[in-house]
Amino acid sequence: MTDAPIRILLVDDQQLVRMGFRMVLEAEPDLAVVGEAADGAEAVRLTAQVRPDVVLMDVRMPVLDGIEATRRIVETDPGARIIILTTFDLDEYAFGGLRAGASGFLLKDARPDELIGAVRAVAAGDAAISGRVTRAMLEMFAGRLPSGSSPNQTGHDPAAALTPREREILLAIGEGLSNGEIGARFYLTESTVKTHVGRVLSKLQLRDRVHAVIFAYEHGLLER
Repeated sequence: MTDAPIRILLVDDQQLVRMGFRMVLEAEPDLAVVGEAADGAEAVRLTAQVRPDVVLMDVRMPVLDGIEATRRIVETDPGARIIILTTFDLDEYAFGGLRAGASGFLLKDARPDELIGAVRAVAAGDAAISGRVTRAMLEMFAGRLPSGSSPNQTGHDPAAALTPREREILLAIGEGLSNGEIGARFYLTESTVKTHVGRVLSKLQLRDRVHAVIFAYEHGLLER
C-alpha cells in the first residue's frame, strides 16, 4: 500500500499562475492539487472544506489578502501548513505571513524543484526557508519586532522548560544555522540535532524552526 499523496490547495488571484503551479505539482506522483481559490476569503472556506496538507498562499489578493487569510486559517486549525508566495525576496509581506503562522515563503518565479521541495518540506513539518534567508530577513525586520523582555528584566525565563543543551540549540536555530551547522558547532550528529530541535519545538509549542527564530527574537534571547 502506497502512502497517500500530499494534498495541496492553490491560492492566487491569477488563473495562469495557478495553472502553472498545478502542472508542476501534479507531475509528481506524491503530490495532488485538491482545490484552487482566487482570493483569501475563498481560501479560508476551502481550507476548512477540503483540509489540505499544504496551502500555497499568494499575499496580494482581492477580498482578503494572504496574510489575513493565513491568520484566520491558523487560528481555526493550528496544524495548518501554509507557504506564502511572494514576488520579491525578503518582501515585508512574506515576513508578515510568517508572523501570521505560515511555515515559509517561496518566490513566485522559483524553479519547479524548489516549489516541489518546499511543499514536501512543509508537509513533513519542516520550514520552507533557508537559514541564510532567515538571518537576513530577521535582521532586516528586527526593528519592527516587539522589543521583548529578557529573563533578567522580568524574572521570567521564557525558555525555562529547556535543558541547557536545548537552549543552546534554540539560540543556534535563532542564528539561522542548519542542522548540519548546529551539529558541527556542538559536535553532535544531525540525527541528534534533529531530536533536540523536535524537543525544543514541542516544549515551547512552536510550529517549526522559523517560529523558533521569531520566538528567540521576540523574547530577547538573541542580540539584535
